[in-house]
Amino acid sequence: MPDIKEDVVLDARNLLCPMPVVKAGKQIRTLEDGQILKILATDRGSIADFPAWADDTGNELLEWHEEDGTFVFFVRKVEEED
Repeated sequence: MPDIKEDVVLDARNLLCPMPVVKAGKQIRTLEDGQILKILATDRGSIADFPAWADDTGNELLEWHEEDGTFVFFVRKVEEED
């Protein structure tokens, strides 16, 4: 997968569940449709939490990986349905 260019970075490192997802939810609401949120988290639970959150909210989890003990997630905001 080519490098993904994020529009906003959310540093949720050292936060425990459910705070990384709560903060991501607040942050993604500030983005325009199609923009990408990069999330940095250290809570191992985020490996399951962010894919489930993206699925529940209709946003698109583009990729995730671990980098030096930090989990990095890229989520594209999808247009909200009325």
